[in-house]
Amino acid sequence: MATPPAAWGVDWFETITENHLGVGGYSRAVLEHVAAHRPVVFHGVSLSIGSTEPLDRSYLHGLKQLIAEFKPMWVSDHLCWTGVQGLNTHDLLPLPYTEASLAHVADRVRAVQDCLGQPLILENPSTYLEATASTVPEAEFLARLVAETGCGLLVDVNNIHVSCTNHGHDPDAYLDALPMEAVVQVHLAGPTDCGTHLIDTHDTPVPDPVWQLYRRLWQRCGPVATLLEWDANIPSWDGLLAELAKAQDARNG
Repeated sequence: MATPPAAWGVDWFETITENHLGVGGYSRAVLEHVAAHRPVVFHGVSLSIGSTEPLDRSYLHGLKQLIAEFKPMWVSDHLCWTGVQGLNTHDLLPLPYTEASLAHVADRVRAVQDCLGQPLILENPSTYLEATASTVPEAEFLARLVAETGCGLLVDVNNIHVSCTNHGHDPDAYLDALPMEAVVQVHLAGPTDCGTHLIDTHDTPVPDPVWQLYRRLWQRCGPVATLLEWDANIPSWDGLLAELAKAQDARNG
């Protein structure tokens, strides 16, 4: 990053965990440079906490080494599964929300936290289908995971908007079901409207419904670390800062 750290205009950074597991070169150099000047958090996409496969101990070992070296403020991943039989779908797949899957995921969360020696922060996923076997609403599932394991929550406001729109659910009711005292971080992003579904693409400005939902979340939980995700069609750095500044306007609105 050629811009001097004093001019970055942000308080902290999030990085994808998998980009730095056993990886050197440019990716490593950027992380070292950023971490020398700002706090960082690690956000994973391959923990596969909802899978029936055994936990990947090699992955956890590498993550533990990264934590020891860079001392992130926290470590997060998604309430999902990503593959079976050693194969990675490179997608965040939904799981059935049942009593059995709750017990299964809770056991795995506790095992991860025991391994890492710190709470795991779990993010609500964006979903495009729901399991017919589900008996527990997603927000209640997350709330019960918090109660049973002591994990924290990363509330992705765009994911709530996407999933509730896709499935005809009430986003305010979703927020009401979450334990606000467990919210550690918030994600903001923009989806793509494909007509029949919203897709969580992270490649457009944050839409008004997400800003409105973010304002209601802020009113419920108070100040919370907020991150803007933008993965494609990325604007200039000044453009990103301008979009992030809208978060302050939303909170004050």
